[in-house]
Amino acid sequence: MADNFLEKKYEETFGADAKKKVVVKRNNPSLETLLHRNRSHRGFDSGVTVSRSKLEEIISVNPLLPSAGNRQTLRFRPVTGVEAAKVMGLLRFGAALPELHLPAAGEEPKAFIVVCSTAPETRFIDMDLGISLQSMGLKAVEMGLNALIVGAFDREKLQEVLDLPYLPLAVLAVGKGTDTVFLKPVREGESLAYYRREGVHYVPKIRAEDLLV
Repeated sequence: MADNFLEKKYEETFGADAKKKVVVKRNNPSLETLLHRNRSHRGFDSGVTVSRSKLEEIISVNPLLPSAGNRQTLRFRPVTGVEAAKVMGLLRFGAALPELHLPAAGEEPKAFIVVCSTAPETRFIDMDLGISLQSMGLKAVEMGLNALIVGAFDREKLQEVLDLPYLPLAVLAVGKGTDTVFLKPVREGESLAYYRREGVHYVPKIRAEDLLV
């Protein structure tokens, strides 16, 4: 009866033909939230497995992205399993913190996306590369994972190990990050070198107001 009473009151107020509005609450994180979470992790939880299908889901954002001249030259190799260990052996992490020998033993990522190009590298392909890596990192974060863009590796050796038809340009390591990362606002001219203190990874970032010219 209570339901009928409320329904009648609704019709009296808004009319019999009025349709009730359905409010759908969305819990999607904002872009700013995703950007904050999209930090470079150099340690990963060995208990979290990233499947090939998850890597393919991350790669699937690329047809949605802009491309210089719409050439779409980038190609992607998802890497897991035995191949992942071979890839890890060719990468170098944390160049600014060589004394830490990152990643720590047992915290190596076990899934990668190797990015290549069907055409020789140019500044426009590099633009596409940056857009792609950032977008895939954001997708990983949306999925509850983390990623690290790696540019320090032997391109020719990696191409040989994976039998790639194209020279790799970058590698995206994917997993569940274990690092605690803090963005430290700094003024222009201050040191931008990242560092670690008491288990926290500090990343200096120039304040927004100092970026204006």
